[in-house]
Amino acid sequence: MEEPFILTVWHNGQSQDFEAQLLLSDYTHKFRVLFIELNMNIFFERDEEGSYRAILPADVTEKEISEIDKELLKAIAEKIEAILKE
Repeated sequence: MEEPFILTVWHNGQSQDFEAQLLLSDYTHKFRVLFIELNMNIFFERDEEGSYRAILPADVTEKEISEIDKELLKAIAEKIEAILKE
């Protein structure tokens, strides 16, 4: 599953596809999700409670942050959790 795959998320009444990739490192893992319209990768990793959270690149500006749909990030995290439960 380390090969890139298409992650399909239902959000705001429509289906959206994102290129995603599972990245393995020692005892941890995270998912890279490409946001083409923002020209950036956002990473999703488990938090202390075991849920997935979005990690933005360090060089993201305030303007770029304001353009990111927080509910979409939540939908992606939930989709990742659902896939792993299958």
